[in-house]
Amino acid sequence: QVQLVESGGGLVQPGGSLRLSCAASGSRFSINAMRWYRQAPGKQREFVAAITSGDDTNYADSVKGRFTISRDNAKNTLYLQMNSLKVEDTGVYYCNAQIVTWKAYESWGQGTQVTVSS
Repeated sequence: QVQLVESGGGLVQPGGSLRLSCAASGSRFSINAMRWYRQAPGKQREFVAAITSGDDTNYADSVKGRFTISRDNAKNTLYLQMNSLKVEDTGVYYCNAQIVTWKAYESWGQGTQVTVSS
């Protein structure tokens, strides 16, 4: 089973930046699309950004122009560069990936907390 582990969360002031990482580990696998989601306290999990295996990207309107998703296929790692952070960006950020082994399935990370507060 391929595991996803997020890192890079923390506490930052409004207007600040953070870079999240999501590393996939396992054996004999490839990854198609990868996505970031987030969940604020008391709210449902929501889509943030996605990137295909061909590096096509898609963003939620709320983060366009501020967040950048990227991936390093050699390292099986997904990134999310978050700039101009707002209080409303606070939440737990989750990595999601379409894994292909002898079957195809979706994998989720455990999440990393991002808190934007003064």
